[in-house]
This record gives sequence, C-alpha cells and structure tokens, in this order.
Amino acid sequence: MSNEIRAGSRHRLDHLPSVIAHRGASEAVPEHTLAAYRRAIDEGADGLECDVRLTADGHLVCVHDRRVNRTSNGRGAVSALELADLAALDFGSWRDRHTDPYESPDSALDTDATATRGPTSDPVGATEPAEGTDHCAGTPVRRGASGRPRTSGHLGTSGHLGSADHPDRAGRDGAAGRLGVAADPESTSVLTLDRLLTLVAEAPRPVELAIETKHPTRWAGQVEERLLELLDRHRLRTPVRIMSFSARSLQRVRTAAPDIPTVLLTQFLLPRHRDGRLPYGVRAVGPSIRILRTHPEYVARAHRAGHEVHVWTVDEPEDVELCVRLGVDAVITNRPRQVRAQLRRGLPG
Repeated sequence: MSNEIRAGSRHRLDHLPSVIAHRGASEAVPEHTLAAYRRAIDEGADGLECDVRLTADGHLVCVHDRRVNRTSNGRGAVSALELADLAALDFGSWRDRHTDPYESPDSALDTDATATRGPTSDPVGATEPAEGTDHCAGTPVRRGASGRPRTSGHLGTSGHLGSADHPDRAGRDGAAGRLGVAADPESTSVLTLDRLLTLVAEAPRPVELAIETKHPTRWAGQVEERLLELLDRHRLRTPVRIMSFSARSLQRVRTAAPDIPTVLLTQFLLPRHRDGRLPYGVRAVGPSIRILRTHPEYVARAHRAGHEVHVWTVDEPEDVELCVRLGVDAVITNRPRQVRAQLRRGLPG
C-alpha cells in the first residue's frame, strides 16, 4: 500500500463517509420520485442526490436523462416539454420494462456542449440539440413567439403526451388499471425540485441535499439562476451543495452564491486534475468509483489539496470497503440501506 493510500486511510479511521441516496433509494423505488426520496430518508440516508433539468416553461424537475424515454411512458426532451406535459406521464411503471440505448445512467458528456445525433453518432450521453432544433419523439419542435415549443402531431388534444398518441404506452393509469389497483402518485409522478425541497424541509431530521445541474445548451445559465432562486425561497437549514460535470456551471454558482459549496463531478481523471487541484472556488471533487479503482492514490492527493471527495455510484460491498479504506467523505449510492448496514457492521460486506 502506498504512503498516499495510508494517509487517506488515516483521514477517516474515526469518521465514516456520509451516505447519499442517488436519485433516492433508486434500486428499490423508481428513481427521482417522491417515494424514492421518502424511502431514502426512512432508510437513514445522510443525504439525497438529484439531477435537475429545466422544462420549456421554466420549472426545475428531477430527471436525469436528456429525454424522458427511459424513465417514463412518454417520449421527448425534457427541455422541449412543459410541466403539464410531464405531469401527464407515468414515471414509475418503466422499471424493468425498457431502457433507452441513447441515454447513459451517468454521463460526463451531458454538459453545455452542443451535439447532434445521427443514426450512428454519439450513442451515449448525447447533449441537447442546438436552439431551434428540438426533437420530440423524432419530430422537429418549432417555437412560437413566446419561445414555447410548438409540436407537430405528437401531443394529444389536451397538449399532453398521452396514450392516444402512443398506443404502445398506456399512460399513468394504464398499468395500474390492468392490475386493478390505483397508481401511487408518489411513485409515478414527475417530481419538481420545489417539492423535493419541501420534503427535505419537513424531514424529521437534518438531511443533506446534493443537486446536480444538467445543461441543455439553450437553458445554460437559466438552470443555475432558477436553482438559486428556489434555494433562497426555501431557506433550508440543512446543508446543500451543487454538483456538475460542467466547470462553467459551478463558476456561475460561485459568482452568484459563493457560500454554497460546489462539487466538480469527474468521469475520467484528466491530467490537469491528477495532483488533486480543482478549478478556483470548487470545494469538492466527485470522481466515479472507476477512478478510485484504478487511481486509489487520488483521494489522498485531493485531500492534501484541501478538497473533499464524494464518490459515485457506490453500490458493491467491495467498493464501499475501498471508499472507507481510502477515507472518502461521501458515497453516493442507489442502495442507502445496504450501505449504511455495511458501515454499521464495520465492513467488509
């Protein structure tokens, strides 16, 4: 074991990492639903992690992917849909049914850059198309004078993405209706950040909140602005930090709200970051667990540079053990109950 790893191990012999629920207790409950976050709180998670995207009418919603295809019974880019459109969809019954090969479970490529997808280009982690080239279910979306998207044939008569337009998708009541039970709105409805902040404020104990910004090109800058407005309005007493793969996003946060801690997420260990230093003003680094497996010495380097280390996504017992041994400050996991139980037992698995 290198001296750097030993130093990292000593860093937290008497202080285990915080357990942060990745999109809620998302292994047990559909991700980014109110039910997933309630469950994470009930399971004792120290904090909650969420991704936020801006809708066409300016609401921040907790959705990871650029498009709703993977996690709902609808189709289209979040940024091209209004909140009412998203509210008509089922975000819970998708589990174990289908996945979208054009979305990545976690991607560093979903930043401010502009990308265009062809039949064979950019299969994973594609970013938003440029302004004016939105696509909803493969059909161009044109914006009216108000700036809101006008669609062509893929929205129902109510303006929502409904089952009448998607006969292969049943809508929120379809799956539950076939089973003769009512759908639980907390497990199937799109979750706004506003509602999640209320849940955290009403929690029976302090719960940290880690918010990751997602950036379609046309909304860059507005995401942080709206996020900071919501945080200011709720005035949470619990710790809040903002995370992003985009250094530009974190710079915007630091300029507007220098007291809010920021975390630079990293999928790959770039040469300029290998010594542990980060862009000015960034307080913590969020490496993938793959980085720690191949570069375990990085944790000690980041600590020496004065930065905390928050690792994603840590589900396997051997990865939890590695994180504790290296002295990381937080583990972001889909399995908060299991990880907490492992930490309480004193490891290994």
